Amino acid sequence: MLAALANPHRLRIVAALDSGGRNYVSQLARELDISRPLLHLHLQKLQDAGLVSSQLELSQDGKALNYFEVTRFAVELTPAAIAEAAKSLTTHLEP
Repeated sequence: MLAALANPHRLRIVAALDSGGRNYVSQLARELDISRPLLHLHLQKLQDAGLVSSQLELSQDGKALNYFEVTRFAVELTPAAIAEAAKSLTTHLEP
């Protein structure tokens, strides 16, 4: 979960969905000024971490719209949580 939130694009996505409610991919991409393929990549990472969920719906004109919304979550930042997250870090740190 922490790794998914470690990216500034993903933080912006979560913030936009939290403040604006659920939204479909094309509209969210326009609001955040990022490409749809890049948005899909970040939404997938957030969904894999359980931070957002999606639901495919048909519009009145028959278009399929994939709506995303924030999943309610809480992260308790403790030394143990940091230690667990640190296990995913690479050992080759830049100077």
